[in-house]
Amino acid sequence: MAYMTDRKRAAGLGSAKTGTAHFWAMKVSSVALLVLVPLFIFTFGAALGGTYEEILAYYSRPFPAIVAALTLAIGFKHFNDGVQTLIEDYVHGMANKIAIIVMTCISYAAAAVGIFAIAKLAL
Repeated sequence: MAYMTDRKRAAGLGSAKTGTAHFWAMKVSSVALLVLVPLFIFTFGAALGGTYEEILAYYSRPFPAIVAALTLAIGFKHFNDGVQTLIEDYVHGMANKIAIIVMTCISYAAAAVGIFAIAKLAL
C-alpha cells in the first residue's frame, strides 16, 4: 500500500526516513530528563545559600557534579532537537538551514560552557 501520489513518487518527495530516529531521540532524552531534573533540583537545592568555599566543596564530590553535568548535556541536546523540529516546521528555504546551524551551535556552546564551569568547580 503506497501513500505517495504519482507526482511525489516521480519527484522523489517521499519520506526523509529520519522521523523515527528523531522521535526516539526526543523520547529517550525526555525520560532521562524526567529522572535527572528532580535529582538536579535535590542536589542543587542542598548547595543554595552556601558560601563559595561550601559550594566548591559540595561540587567537588562526584555525585552532584555528575548529575549537574548530565542534566546540562542532556537538557541542551533535548532543547536542540526540539528547536530543530520547530525550525523545520515553520522556517523555509535557506533560512531553515541557517537557523538550524545557529541554534545547534548555540545549544552546544551553552552546554560546553556549563559543563566547563562544573568541571572547574569539581576539579
